[in-house]
Amino acid sequence: MSTSAGRKRTKSNEVNGATKRQESKEEKMLDLLHEERKEREKIVLWRQPVTTLHYFVRESSCLISEFSQRLLKWKKTVAICVVLFILAASAYNLEGPHQQGISAMQRTLLWWGYWIGLGVLSSVGLGTGLHTFLLYLGPHIAAVTLAAYECNSVDFPEPPYPNDIICPEKVSSGNVITMWTIISKVRIEAIMWGAGTAIGELPPYFMARAARLSGADLDSDDFEEIEELLHEKQSHPEEIGILERAKIGVHNLVQKVGFFGILACASIPNPLFDLAGITCGHFLIPFWTFFGATLIGKAIIKMHIQKFFVIFIFSHHHVEQLVKLIGLIPKYGESLQTPFKDYLEVQKKKLHHKAGSNIPGESNLLSWVFEKVVIVMVAYFLLSILNSMAQKYHKRLCKTKHKKYQH
Repeated sequence: MSTSAGRKRTKSNEVNGATKRQESKEEKMLDLLHEERKEREKIVLWRQPVTTLHYFVRESSCLISEFSQRLLKWKKTVAICVVLFILAASAYNLEGPHQQGISAMQRTLLWWGYWIGLGVLSSVGLGTGLHTFLLYLGPHIAAVTLAAYECNSVDFPEPPYPNDIICPEKVSSGNVITMWTIISKVRIEAIMWGAGTAIGELPPYFMARAARLSGADLDSDDFEEIEELLHEKQSHPEEIGILERAKIGVHNLVQKVGFFGILACASIPNPLFDLAGITCGHFLIPFWTFFGATLIGKAIIKMHIQKFFVIFIFSHHHVEQLVKLIGLIPKYGESLQTPFKDYLEVQKKKLHHKAGSNIPGESNLLSWVFEKVVIVMVAYFLLSILNSMAQKYHKRLCKTKHKKYQH
């Protein structure tokens, strides 16, 4: 009996020892990943320019090589796409009665593609998205809103709309401009932009799903961070900050609630939604469950909330009230109010030019500031892509080092 009990104790001690060694190994790996992520965060152009540019070039070479290899694997698909492109180009260049339909289709597809592309740029995982709602869609909705109240109509002549907004020559006196009238005018642009933001959320999902199916470690700082946060929550819950709690909340909501959790996260402005995509991919949530909830949330629910907000703010009486409030600011009110008044007057004059006539260019302080803001934001977006690709190459090096260490 004593011999049997001793064997059981020995076996139990061995199991406990193996478990402790495994936990110790996992903790060391988490510490190593944490140190590597801190080192990676320093690889930016303004701190390590030579290293960043070098890693960017190397990562670009790796991506081109990987893309070429994937094309070789999909020879039939590439061949079909090439044939379809040649047929479309031939139909586009051949003269005939079909050109009128092709021209209308081209305008529509280019307009839709423009907004979808801006939506993708807004949410695609390249370090940071380009804020295309603030730069493009928001100003477009605001311009349509101001024009609708000034012209008492949304039947702007096409062309030049949507490139230029001009009041129609004949307007019915019985027209009533409501918020729903303006929403219907910009609905297609908003839905296409929202659909683009949903498409931009797919790369993190597919990346996490592919890693889970292949049994490989997920190559993502976000997922490594959430693993650390979950571990930290168990051991030191009082040290978790607000942002960390939000990340854990998104992770738990998506994992437990599924479709409706994804829908809730996608229906509000949520800078942590990349984490939802990674979580869905990692736990193998079906594609249409993830993409369907994301599409409904971003292209319908969230976009209507954003449209309501912009249209409400830029309604005629609200804009006039805002200009009056600016004038009430002590000491600087009048000087700040002047450029806003001038800008609104210029926009109103432009709306009443006849279609086809030349619109005189008038410089304005607000227009100048907006142009410079656009340039700065686009430049920052390009820099973020460069930094992100350099950091991704550093991640490749770390991954290779881990494999050598394991072997």
